[in-house]
Amino acid sequence: MASRQQKWHGRVEGAAATCAVPGCGEAGEYKAPLSPSSFDGPGDWRWLCLDHVREHNAGYNFFQGMSAEEIEAAQSPLAGWDRATRAFAAAGGDPAPPWSDFRDPLDAIAGRFGTRREGGGQRSSRFSGQEQHALETLGLGQESDLHAVRKRYSDLVRRYHPDRNGGDRRHETKLNQVIEAWQVLKKAPAFA
Repeated sequence: MASRQQKWHGRVEGAAATCAVPGCGEAGEYKAPLSPSSFDGPGDWRWLCLDHVREHNAGYNFFQGMSAEEIEAAQSPLAGWDRATRAFAAAGGDPAPPWSDFRDPLDAIAGRFGTRREGGGQRSSRFSGQEQHALETLGLGQESDLHAVRKRYSDLVRRYHPDRNGGDRRHETKLNQVIEAWQVLKKAPAFA
């Protein structure tokens, strides 16, 4: 098993091979490729001692066998960036509104994602019809955040629960409505 490298980069300590150069009896502790690697894998390699791996590296030419155009393409700072990329999906928000409909550029940006401010005829609610009904059930307005909804839900459950009313089940229908409203609102996209 190889341990942490101590002094020489690329050295594999504890390698059991001997140097692959004929006549050399030194320990082969460095991997050297026989040919440049391809995209199909690392290629073939052999074990060399320190002196012979230095000799190998001095004579190694990555560009050997390439044409001038291939060498230029490999050395380009844009190499690898010429692949096609997929277009961004437009389904991430509402279609972009016309800028002329807004006095404030920030309103126009917010309008792109459906959170438009009051005024100017834009959509004023960030909640669906079912979510608006759930807010009304809890007695909250459109400006409520999830923390306010959770607090109101907790208060109403305590108020309507039979255990808090001496076993009186007259408020059970209202309790069920409050619980259903919470189930709708806790999954509302406006709170995501």
